[in-house]
Amino acid sequence: MAALVAPGLWKRFDNAEHSLCLRINRSSRHAPVRHFFAVISRLGDGVFWYLLLLAFALSGPQGATVAAQMALTGIVGTTLYGQLKHRLVRERPFISHAGIRLGAAPLDRYSFPSGHTLHAVCCTLIATAHVPELAPILVPFTLLIAASRVVLGLHYPSDVLAGALLGAGLARGALLIWPLWR
Repeated sequence: MAALVAPGLWKRFDNAEHSLCLRINRSSRHAPVRHFFAVISRLGDGVFWYLLLLAFALSGPQGATVAAQMALTGIVGTTLYGQLKHRLVRERPFISHAGIRLGAAPLDRYSFPSGHTLHAVCCTLIATAHVPELAPILVPFTLLIAASRVVLGLHYPSDVLAGALLGAGLARGALLIWPLWR
């Protein structure tokens, strides 16, 4: 009986997620919205985070240690989400659903989980743990990166949620072992 319920449940979830993704993606039909989120997404490719790492690294010995913590955690995150994407092979929404418009070029073929969101959440949590004053800048930016991935038709909401959870878990792990890095 459970085997009969599960496929129906997954189908309903998939339909609801597709519908939500389609509604969010509709906003990208407006050029200013699409361009805004494309810029945010592009910054989330790494540019913003590399500049933040550089700023930490140049701020002194303690900042350099924070930069190293962020960089090493980022490498682990890249390895993890790369492995998941190539094992789970979930096609991106714009590939799977004709009604979803592509708003920016994807970095790769598969969508689950969102690497942009993983890195944004991970870097934000590590950076703000050390410099809480950065939260008013980094938290909204991270939320915009996560939203951009769905608006641009590159990810489903569950891809973004999974990326956020993985990023939070990696950051938590890095912060727990932080005393070993001092």
